[in-house]
Amino acid sequence: MKRHPLHQTIIVVVFLVMALPLTSYGERLKDIAFIQGASPVQLTGYGIVVGLAGTGDKKGADFTQESLANMMTRMGVKVDKDSLKLKNAAAVMVTASLPPFAKRGSKIDITVSSIGNAKSLTGGTLLLTSLRTVDGEPRAVAQGALAIGGAGDAKTQKNHLLVARIAEGATVKREVDTGFSRKNRMVLSLHNPDFTTSSRIARKINDTFGKNTAQTMDSAAIQLTMPHYMRGRVTEFIAKVENLTVTPDTPARIVVNEKTGTVIIGENVRIGTVALAHGNLTITVTESKNVSQPNALAPGETVVTKEKNTTLEEEKANVMLMPKGTTIQELVTALNAIGVSPRDMISIFQSIKAAGALQAELVVI
Repeated sequence: MKRHPLHQTIIVVVFLVMALPLTSYGERLKDIAFIQGASPVQLTGYGIVVGLAGTGDKKGADFTQESLANMMTRMGVKVDKDSLKLKNAAAVMVTASLPPFAKRGSKIDITVSSIGNAKSLTGGTLLLTSLRTVDGEPRAVAQGALAIGGAGDAKTQKNHLLVARIAEGATVKREVDTGFSRKNRMVLSLHNPDFTTSSRIARKINDTFGKNTAQTMDSAAIQLTMPHYMRGRVTEFIAKVENLTVTPDTPARIVVNEKTGTVIIGENVRIGTVALAHGNLTITVTESKNVSQPNALAPGETVVTKEKNTTLEEEKANVMLMPKGTTIQELVTALNAIGVSPRDMISIFQSIKAAGALQAELVVI
């Protein structure tokens, strides 16, 4: 039986999952959780890029004309905005992520994106731009030459030419006060909320630092109270907490992508008692030509006739009994033993779920 090329790809993926050991290993808290308040702040600003080689905003981008005219007026140069040619300038939005503990004078990377009708930002320079929070508070200023990493002309284009980056293109002017140095209490938040994981983390922290150091608030948050012997040593306390290892609990889940035929099966997937059968019905239609011609010296014409032959072949169905509590390794071994394709595997999982025998969440993307 000829298999689709995706069949080999998906079986490799499933075998990789199957090959993973069923025992779980501890993960550092810094990889599965974060301290509330110690998260980056998103900054945005509106700016102008100049020095473009005729690839800037064209007629119709009135906001670019008005911005340039206002900027030149603030510099003491009076100019009529209608007389400005925009071929060498473009309006852009500047975005950046301000780290939680960035100090005044620190440099951060920025991304510059065209918002007008420019063709390319190649070779441009961003003029001084204020970067603000969503509340309008100025936090940094940006300026510098753009780096795109692509090239293009009137006929050809390589990479995307309307988005550029400036490494260390912004300077922090105002710090974000997290108040960590004055806190004796803080909240640890999980990236993937789970009651079991939250409980394990609290128990691990209490076993390490003493009773009542950690208290679970819900499936996503654990409140930390610094022990008396570590008061005033917040950085050291957080460093020790984030390096503790805990085994996170994961729900039983199967994720399938019907577009690509990808199937990912989680470690804790179990199925109830179910009989599994797989078989294909193949119908083949062939066409042959027969030539009919009269005998020698006999009247008549040669005639070509078409004859259709239909054959039906049904693959022998394999029936396998999967006992209650079948593990992921046993399930994958059984599915590969009866030679299912990725598409068939998706249908099988959906059918087992509909039968109520799949003790896992089935996610179709």
